[in-house]
Amino acid sequence: MNRAPRKYANYIPIRELEAVEQQLSPFQVYAELRENTPVRYDEHRECWDIFRYEDVQYVLKNPKLFSSARDRANTSMLTTDPPKHKQLRDLVNQAFTPRAIEALAPRIQEIADELITPRLSQGQMNLVDDLATPLPVIVIAELLGVPAKDRQKFKVWSDALVKGARDDSDEAFQELMEEKKRNQQELAIYFTAIMEERRQQPQDDLISLLLAAEIEGKKLSEEELVGFCILLLAAGNETTTNLITNAVRILAEQPELQQRLREHPEHVASAVEETLRYYPPIVAIGRIAKETVELNGQTIQEGTQVISWVGSANRDSDVFGNAEQFVEDRKPNRHMGFGFGIHFCLGAPLARLEARVVLHTMLQQMQDIKLVPGTTLQPIQSAFVFGVKEYPIQFESLKQS
Repeated sequence: MNRAPRKYANYIPIRELEAVEQQLSPFQVYAELRENTPVRYDEHRECWDIFRYEDVQYVLKNPKLFSSARDRANTSMLTTDPPKHKQLRDLVNQAFTPRAIEALAPRIQEIADELITPRLSQGQMNLVDDLATPLPVIVIAELLGVPAKDRQKFKVWSDALVKGARDDSDEAFQELMEEKKRNQQELAIYFTAIMEERRQQPQDDLISLLLAAEIEGKKLSEEELVGFCILLLAAGNETTTNLITNAVRILAEQPELQQRLREHPEHVASAVEETLRYYPPIVAIGRIAKETVELNGQTIQEGTQVISWVGSANRDSDVFGNAEQFVEDRKPNRHMGFGFGIHFCLGAPLARLEARVVLHTMLQQMQDIKLVPGTTLQPIQSAFVFGVKEYPIQFESLKQS
C-alpha cells in the first residue's frame, strides 16, 4: 500500500452516484453510506471514503497524519503541508484580511447591479452565464490584476481545473489528465506573461504583491507564483459560482424561503452559511495517509488516498438537528462547506460577501423566482464539485422599469 496512488481518486466518480438524478441530489446516497459504511475502501478508485462528520473533521484537522501533498510539484497551498503551507498562506492573507474584503463590498454591489439590472425588464435570466459566473470572475480578475475581458477564458480554464472523469474507466482518467495538463500549460503561459508585465510595471494588485513578497528572505519561484495564480483563479470563482447558483436553486425549490428572507434581510448571511451546509459547492476533499491509521474500526494503510465527504458530513444528524431541512437562521452552524483545519478556504470571506450581495440584491428586486419550466438540469462533470451547468430562472421584477 505504501506507494504513490495511480489515480487521483477525487477526479473519479463513485459508482453509487452514476445516475444523473443522484448527481443532482446525492444526499440520500450519502445518508445510506454514512449509516452503512461510514469508513470504506473503494477498490476501483483505490481510496478510503469517509462519510461521518466526526471522522471527516478528524482527517482534515490532522495534517501530520493526512497529507495534502500529491505526487506532483507542490506549487500551491492546496498541495503543501506545514511549514511551507503556513508561509504561503500568511503571504496571501495580506490581501484577504477581513478589512480588505469588506472594502470590496461597494465594488461587488456595483458589479451585481450591472449584471442584474438589464435582466429585470426581461423577467428571466440564465443565472450561471449572466450572473453567477461573471461576478466572481470580474472580482478575482480585478484583485489579481488581469484583464476582465479574458473572463471567457477564465471560465473555460476554471471548469477544466475542477472537472472529473466522465466515468471510472482508466481511459477516461487518462483523457482527463491530458486535458488538465494542457489546461495547466495554457494557464502557466498566460500568467507568466502577466507577471513579466508586472515586473516591468508593478500595479496595485495581487500579482505585483506576490512578485515583491519574500518568505524567509527568498522570493517565490516562478512555479510557486503560477501555482498561486491558478489556485486563486479556480478557488476564486468556481466555488463562488456554485455557491451563488446553489443558493438560488434552494430559493427556487423552496419559494416560501424567498418571502421569509425578503422580510428578514438580516438572515441572508446565515442563509449563505446554510447553503454551504445544505448544498455545498465542494462535497469531497482528498488527502494521503502519511502513516498507518485506525479510523472507526478500519485500518488505513500509509500511502493510501483518503476522501473526506464534507457533503455527507454536513448532513450528519449527530451534529445538525433537522439535518435534511434548510434552516436559514441555523445557529450554530458548524458546516465544513469551506473545508476545515489549516486548509480552510482562504477565499471564504470573499465568497461569503459575494453570495450575500447577490442574494440580497436579487431578493430586493425579484419575487417569485423559479426555474424555467421544462428545464432539464445537468450536473457539473466533477466528482468533488456539487453544482449544475445551467440554471435559467424566471421571476417578477419588483422594480418598475
